[in-house]
Amino acid sequence: MVVTYSKTADSQQTNSAVSTPDTNIANEAGKSLPLNDPRRAFRDLFVTSPKETGNYPVQLNPRAISFVQDYMNKHTKQLEGMKGWGKPYFDMMEGVLTAHGLPNELKYLAVIESNLKSYALSWAGAVGPWQFMPATARRMGLIVNHYLDERTDYYKSTHAAAKYLIELYQTYGDWLLVIAAYNGGAGNVNYAIRKSGSRNFWNLQNYLPEESRNHVKKFIATHYIMEGNGGITTVTKDEAKDIAITGKNQLTEEEINNSKRQTISGKYNSLVITRNILMDINTFNRYNPDFDKQIAVNGSFDLRLPADKMEIFNAKKYQVLEESMRLLLSPVSNDNKNLLSPERK
Repeated sequence: MVVTYSKTADSQQTNSAVSTPDTNIANEAGKSLPLNDPRRAFRDLFVTSPKETGNYPVQLNPRAISFVQDYMNKHTKQLEGMKGWGKPYFDMMEGVLTAHGLPNELKYLAVIESNLKSYALSWAGAVGPWQFMPATARRMGLIVNHYLDERTDYYKSTHAAAKYLIELYQTYGDWLLVIAAYNGGAGNVNYAIRKSGSRNFWNLQNYLPEESRNHVKKFIATHYIMEGNGGITTVTKDEAKDIAITGKNQLTEEEINNSKRQTISGKYNSLVITRNILMDINTFNRYNPDFDKQIAVNGSFDLRLPADKMEIFNAKKYQVLEESMRLLLSPVSNDNKNLLSPERK
């Protein structure tokens, strides 16, 4: 059975419909909801200072509130269920995205593109979990012919999607614009930038095709449902700078005092590091926010680890770098999948 999804063609005309925020939702959301319900996060959407919450908040732009709240009301149950049956796919995608130095939350793009279905087909001819058009798929290294269509291969198409996302990010430097371009094509995003005179998604959104505009908001809503909050991929480039600044203060004074920091250079991968030093990836990310992206872009990083973990890292750093390079240079090889698995004793 073929599942059909929509995919904006580059030639689609722009739609000037305006989505209006409903700021009352910020006051209403979260009331009488279970503690683990992601909609509770809406109570803190308009906090403007980290001091007001005791932690750094990733804010949802007010212009997205109405759309995101409606989407969450309709799709939370379905997506919460996907956390279970989709976990093997999410785990694989996280490993691939991280290996390419990308935020692993970009896996949610496959959710709104195809509902994680390998044989999803759009009206425009896009196929697979990442909804590649044939020409783009081939340009990203996938085989697409009458006998074989690697767009339906979860592992290979995720590597291709990572390459395409990197290409788009190098063009726009803004994840919201990347997601819009992934859906509707760079031509539509470039047109919106020219017509609006802005590179801020919220300022140019009404010059985009309606599907692409809503695609970005669906991604944001899905991120909130799955993560209970926003992240680096749900904000504009300027907003991301604020997250980068405030997000580094997530360690306690005791953790800082009992840690060591040193500059490392090379194509290190966070999952390979944590596998070798036996450290939880979430803890590693608290000590080293945005590690994979920063080291991929800059080539170096001020690594911070608990003192005992830093000793293990230094004892194994050449092995870690070799494994990281193997993972990056030969991403499609099944032999390299075990580099992302916990170390066996």
